[in-house]
Amino acid sequence: MQTDQDPLIRVENLTAAYDGTMVIKNISFEVKRGEVFVILGGSGSGKSTVLKHMIGLYRPVAGRVLIDGHDIAEAEGEERLQILRKTGVMYQQGALFGSMTLLENVRLPLEEFTDLPSGAMNLIACMKLALVGLNGFENRMPSELSGGMRKRAAIARAMALDPEILFLDEPSAGLDPITSVEVDELILRLARNLGMTFVVVSHELSSIYTIADRIIMLDTRTKGIVASGAPRDLRDHTENAWVRRFLNREPAS
Repeated sequence: MQTDQDPLIRVENLTAAYDGTMVIKNISFEVKRGEVFVILGGSGSGKSTVLKHMIGLYRPVAGRVLIDGHDIAEAEGEERLQILRKTGVMYQQGALFGSMTLLENVRLPLEEFTDLPSGAMNLIACMKLALVGLNGFENRMPSELSGGMRKRAAIARAMALDPEILFLDEPSAGLDPITSVEVDELILRLARNLGMTFVVVSHELSSIYTIADRIIMLDTRTKGIVASGAPRDLRDHTENAWVRRFLNREPAS
């Protein structure tokens, strides 16, 4: 029997490879309901690879990913659709369709997964855009927006179906410091006010210290998890020299 204390996501002994080259080896972790969980690591450490396995884009070489107790890689048909409806994804570049307005972009998941009348879809899309501070921009094209606004629009689309979990791939990448802070504040507001669970891939330390309840750090050399916990605790108290240097932005001696 599931309780609110049960993890919403379990990654169990996950191993991932591309073209025969192992990227991640035998990692396990859990994501609790309602927390902001960040996957951190250097370039090539497998952060986005883990995320893509968690959202079911790739099948693991070994291990499994459980979303609310269901194996996303093994699920088929209606079971898989039910799992996917629990999740929303914002990709690194936003992945908005440039030929569509913001309203039309946010409507897309509703058109694919629901039988709602057009007016109801428009109303929901407008509400999601308002949640991310883009009310009044419904008829704008993505090309008319700043990078930060496109990121927020992508988050609105990811929320269209009221998912329990939002997966965000590098939400602060390419943004100026002020805009990055605004995105961080949006994540915290959604987590606090809506009780959403976030899984965020990032390497932006200032953002991580602001939003993350817990992190895992991936290590390119071991292809595994080298540290996990609250980011400030790890920064100030870890005994692992590489983790300490990374989290304090210190060069190798």
